[in-house]
Amino acid sequence: MSDPAQPLHLLRGIGHRIVESIRSGEFPVLEIPDRGTTNIVFDEQRHQFVMGPKKVVRDSSNLKHIRSFAQLVWVASYAKRLLVSGRTSSLRDLYYSAEAFGIRFKDQAESDRTVADLECVTGFSREDFGIFPEERSSIYGAVKMRYTVPGYEGRVIDLTLSPDGFPIGPALVTAEPISADAKLILAVESGGMFSRLIETGAWKRFRAILVHLGGQPPRATRRMIRLLHDALDLPVYIFTDGDPWGMHIARVIISGSANAAHVPGLVVPDAAWIGVTPDDIRDYTLPTEPLNDADLRRLDELSNDVRYSSPECQHHIAGFKSLRKKAEQQAFSRYGMDFVVEHYLADKLG
Repeated sequence: MSDPAQPLHLLRGIGHRIVESIRSGEFPVLEIPDRGTTNIVFDEQRHQFVMGPKKVVRDSSNLKHIRSFAQLVWVASYAKRLLVSGRTSSLRDLYYSAEAFGIRFKDQAESDRTVADLECVTGFSREDFGIFPEERSSIYGAVKMRYTVPGYEGRVIDLTLSPDGFPIGPALVTAEPISADAKLILAVESGGMFSRLIETGAWKRFRAILVHLGGQPPRATRRMIRLLHDALDLPVYIFTDGDPWGMHIARVIISGSANAAHVPGLVVPDAAWIGVTPDDIRDYTLPTEPLNDADLRRLDELSNDVRYSSPECQHHIAGFKSLRKKAEQQAFSRYGMDFVVEHYLADKLG
């Protein structure tokens, strides 16, 4: 997270420009990068989606723009209050808080889009303003983090103190890594596998910081992975179910998503998906289920996705199409509870 003074200064600047326009007898205007699909491009150098040059204008003199203009200004004022008071909010809280100010959103999806507009206008992420989604994932490992949130500034926490791991919430995302006895970050899709790797001491064996993704990880989790990767100079490995969806979870961590093209600092381009791959399903003779129609359609989509243009990705996609089967991380348990640690991960991580 950036210094709170920076986004606060920028929000005040936006407010000042709006007030000055009104005082000058002019209708205030806000210019926003266009988040339409035609303005989202894949940057080959940075290995991620970024925003193109197109802009859209919210002009308060235009009757069609007044509602969205007012919503955006209110979200900016809400974010400013959070920063000034040192508080955080969920996206759901923001949605309901709007009613107290007479701001009407059709649904939370509309308020979430307005938050994304604020990110585009300012260049800061919602997390920089203290706004987080409800979902959480977890982290566990030999890492010490120093809190920066009000009331806890300077307090150091060891991420091995809870056997369940620590939730990746606002306080932890804004903390500073100060030391670690680790040589890699291992991101795992399922909670069951996350717990297994803690219980078996796999985190010690591999000197791994474990991150539970909980499916497609929230942005805060991806930000945490990037923070630890950069601050501690640790490689990132991603271990998911062996299906198109698990492969895509990994690819979003590596190359980002179109929905977050306007948010920097979320991708780890040199992270590696270690499986479960189609080759793993064959080599380990894992229990499987057949790919359904949705799985097969997803493979067709991925085969045409620019993020999957590498020979390695195309090999995995072709492998799933040929095999027409999928397997979960837990499928290794057919060989015993500790097989995944003693053999599979030992082979993958060295």
